[in-house]
Amino acid sequence: MSYKSLFFDFDDTLWDTRTNNRECLRDIYADYRFDRYYPSFEAFYHYYMPHNLELWRQYHKHEIDRQTLIVERFRHVLIPTGLSDAESALRLNHDFLERTTQKTILVPGVIDLLTYLRPSYKMYILSNGFREVQFKKLNHSGLASYFDRVILSEDAGIQKPHKGIFDFALKNTNSRRCEALMIGDSWETDITGAYQSEIDQLWFNPQNLSPSAGFTPTYTVGSLAGIKDIL
Repeated sequence: MSYKSLFFDFDDTLWDTRTNNRECLRDIYADYRFDRYYPSFEAFYHYYMPHNLELWRQYHKHEIDRQTLIVERFRHVLIPTGLSDAESALRLNHDFLERTTQKTILVPGVIDLLTYLRPSYKMYILSNGFREVQFKKLNHSGLASYFDRVILSEDAGIQKPHKGIFDFALKNTNSRRCEALMIGDSWETDITGAYQSEIDQLWFNPQNLSPSAGFTPTYTVGSLAGIKDIL
């Protein structure tokens, strides 16, 4: 295929969300003295993370709104402290988000790949992340200059995997569906969303997961370096 527009997911495709967020949570665990309420950081982390992922799943499915997500994910870990009110949860969430913007660990191979692609393609970020942190992450990690535009679900008023955000992205970048490629790590939000929107998909699948729906993505790679063999 002769692609002209590349749409990249951001979190865990380019920016190492798992590692960066884990570092932030470790800092919070120490600074807030959560060791008084949890036997170890690992216990704290494994109490927080499944609940957080479930809230994000509900958010993507429009079962909860953004405010519920950002309150409830930290209200959960504050319960043992006796300070699990919404105001305390919001303060902790704000601190966490600010800390994440300072983290700069990237998925291996990002800079090499983007440097290789930049002369040949228009490149865009297409993300469900929050506006107040995604732009800071892009700038602090040195990625902003590689992209022609950042498109967020808040701009479109709808999130991946829904077709509307992909239609919004195509329209607002003057991209043709047949010349666009979605690159992302999430089977549900990136790959299934693009497939249902009739956009070719490149699944970044470093964990070698099996597809969970009845189709085969256009391309699958186990590392970002593998994308250079395709584009």
